[in-house]
Amino acid sequence: MGVIGEQLGIDFVISTGDNFYDNGLKGIDDTSFHNSFTKIYTAPSLQKQWYNVLGNHDYRGDVEAQLSPVLSNLDNRWFCTRSYIVNAEIVEFFFVDTTPFVDKYFTQPEDHVYDWRGIRPRTQYISNLLKDLDMSLKQSNAKWKIVVGHHTIRSAGHHGNTEELVNQLLPILEANNIDLYMNGHDHCLQHISSLNSGGGSKAWGGDVSWWKPEEMKFYYDGQGFMSVHVIETELHIAFYDVFGNVLHKWNTSKQLHSTL
Repeated sequence: MGVIGEQLGIDFVISTGDNFYDNGLKGIDDTSFHNSFTKIYTAPSLQKQWYNVLGNHDYRGDVEAQLSPVLSNLDNRWFCTRSYIVNAEIVEFFFVDTTPFVDKYFTQPEDHVYDWRGIRPRTQYISNLLKDLDMSLKQSNAKWKIVVGHHTIRSAGHHGNTEELVNQLLPILEANNIDLYMNGHDHCLQHISSLNSGGGSKAWGGDVSWWKPEEMKFYYDGQGFMSVHVIETELHIAFYDVFGNVLHKWNTSKQLHSTL
């Protein structure tokens, strides 16, 4: 990541959640923050702002710790809140807190304990989130709109589709004609109708349900990461393995000025 980041001259880094595996942080003084973040991403090119979303494993710990400004004081690269917008001029990133959408974390938590502070009443939280997202997408004047969440919408990986997002989030994304949805959750790299970059640490080899070739543009069951390069008229993505080898590329373009 550091080498590719240097070559690309990156502006910032996005983490698609499950920032601290397996059970989030225990508190603001949890040494996992240093051991799994500060001490890991030491390359000069990665000393930029990191924008993070929460994953389901983060909710198994002290969520408020990850949201605390104390962590930003410990490492000023760190930024994490539940749902927010990053305005990068020609592109806006809309970060969405997807974990509260998933029913099984509430109805079948098994032996896990989730930190739902700030979420209940759940239906109101989700309703407000979707309304705010819809309004923000409609009001955005950005040339490119990218939505980032932890959970898959469509996936050929272990977790498969997240039906709650298919039913509740996807219609809003389609109605607002967003350009990309980027997620983690499945421990692989894939490009279907959305972009899955969940191979930053743990990977699940051979755990795939193949889609139609015309829909499934790329799948890799190993570790890696992806890059996004945006200019006013073009958007380029690339997936890399841990050695920085390019595994898959894709691009799309828009007119410089919209026609009336």
